[in-house]
Amino acid sequence: MKNKQLYLIDFDSTFTQVEALDELANISLKDHARQKEISQQIEEITNLAMRGDMNFNESLRQRLQLVEASEKDIEKLIQVLREKISISFARNASFLKTYASQIYIISNGFKEFIVPIVTSFGILESHVYANTFVTNDHKDIIGFDESNILAHNNGKAKLLQELNLEGDIFMIGDGYNDYEVKAAGLANKFYAFTENVVRENVIAQADHITPSLDEFLYLHQMNISLSYPKNRIKVLLLENIHSSAQAILEKEGYQVSIHAGAMDEEELKEKIKDISILGIRSKTQLTQEVLENAKRLIAVGAFCIGTNQIDLEACAKKGIPVFNAPYSNTRSVVELAIGEMILLLRNLPDKMQQMHQGKWNKSAAKSYEIRGKKLGIIGYGNIGAQLSILAESLGFDVYYYDLIEKLPLGNVTKCNSLEELLQTCEVISLHVDGRPENKNFMDEEQFQQMQKGSVFINLSRGHVVNLNALKKYLSNGHLNGAAIDVYPVEPKTNDEAFESVLKGLPNLILTPHIGGSTLEAQENIAHFVPQRFIEYINTGSTTNSVNFPNLQLPVLKNAHRLIHIHYNTPGILAKINELLAKHHINIDGQYLKTSEQIGYVITDINKAYDETIIKELKGLEGTIRFRILY
Repeated sequence: MKNKQLYLIDFDSTFTQVEALDELANISLKDHARQKEISQQIEEITNLAMRGDMNFNESLRQRLQLVEASEKDIEKLIQVLREKISISFARNASFLKTYASQIYIISNGFKEFIVPIVTSFGILESHVYANTFVTNDHKDIIGFDESNILAHNNGKAKLLQELNLEGDIFMIGDGYNDYEVKAAGLANKFYAFTENVVRENVIAQADHITPSLDEFLYLHQMNISLSYPKNRIKVLLLENIHSSAQAILEKEGYQVSIHAGAMDEEELKEKIKDISILGIRSKTQLTQEVLENAKRLIAVGAFCIGTNQIDLEACAKKGIPVFNAPYSNTRSVVELAIGEMILLLRNLPDKMQQMHQGKWNKSAAKSYEIRGKKLGIIGYGNIGAQLSILAESLGFDVYYYDLIEKLPLGNVTKCNSLEELLQTCEVISLHVDGRPENKNFMDEEQFQQMQKGSVFINLSRGHVVNLNALKKYLSNGHLNGAAIDVYPVEPKTNDEAFESVLKGLPNLILTPHIGGSTLEAQENIAHFVPQRFIEYINTGSTTNSVNFPNLQLPVLKNAHRLIHIHYNTPGILAKINELLAKHHINIDGQYLKTSEQIGYVITDINKAYDETIIKELKGLEGTIRFRILY
């Protein structure tokens, strides 16, 4: 017969996010002149004791002397602690209630504040073992019960010897005294809980590092609230993605690693093997060959606008949605384009270089105002449209050309052909996407069609311009200047040299792919893309995916969500529903959307169902990927 399992849980920094005595000090010393200094002392003493570097009894005595608290402060502390329950414990309240008879709270803290907190989760008061305060007639805390075994070194282990609990005992905690229970042979395993605090000497002794209660429940096949522990989701962020992205993803509970530059194909093939989420910018090439090694990859984020560096079709075939940030850096690109137009029309790149060489060339030759000039925008998407608004307000007469019918904003004029726009305007700004057919979109023929003395700007994609043709028309004087921010081949890191046929040409602005590289834009992107990851993992929503059917899904409530990704072949939905009907499963909600390649079916069902349905759904012909959310 299988032994009964007993779960011993620490309180401070495990059940709650904080050390209660530290919080008590913040309350009792609120108006004290040395509040900050004393609180720091208390925290240092706490850490010494939790690491096992200080006699626990002495640490308790010193902290209580510094706290100077009363029973009224305890009442306030309880209210604070209710708001600081560890996130994964709050999320798994049903586990605590269901297994209350098998859960024990073993703490070096104090019953006066622990009991009101844990009993509200269904834990039995008789299963709470902790210290107790000693108060005087004025209800001031003057000490603690010295006879309590938990008030002394190795107290938890000694208590367990006295209790002589029968069953398989699992200790969950963050302190060295929690490990001592296992060291004394009184627990089968010690799980170092690291959701709130990480102590290296504690995790070094652990049987298993447990970043959340979800991880513990998953290991013991008791995962009640989450279908998969978030700490097992590994994220790799490349190319100096803004730190906000890392912070957001770590807060969600994911394991995040970062790499400053891009990775070449071979390096990425190796790194991607156990990665669940990949975040890149423009330099990393996510090819089909790399994706063949991506056994665990569930989502990709382009922390930029363009996605031509990603094999979107290969990702779709593997059931991997790709998200980008189509609006987050629009303003930054537009502002750079406007600034470069002014510089080029005033012939400032040459003049600035001459000044550095000691040449004073005060002249109005080839120097023009932007007011009244004709600006031609090729590609009237998010960036092109916003550029037209700002440019018009500065005095430009704005024209645009786009293959797709777009609503013109302001007084902008539509051109019926690319040739018409090139022959009409003095300033040309290119804003097309990176699809393969746009290679050399601007070639010798197009530069020849431009007005003599005009200027050209490309802040879109590197391969859409034939740089040799551009060089020719800059060198022969047909074009008066140009600004280029993107190149067919770019250095992977800042340490690599930049090479281009354009180097050294007159009235030419060369920038290192920084159109969207403002702090504001990078922070916007770093907030936008991680939220798409989180929505997809938590709900299955694929809003803003560039290669997947877009579905915005409601938050899952009191159901299990079956996510079925399959090749877009007729009859899959009917087969899914036939299987559900065969197993007498009622559908609470169902959502379907398809693209040319794949179908995406979301089915919400009641929590009670035969597990064999999962195997059958996974085994349906045409299935690419299947997962369950709850």
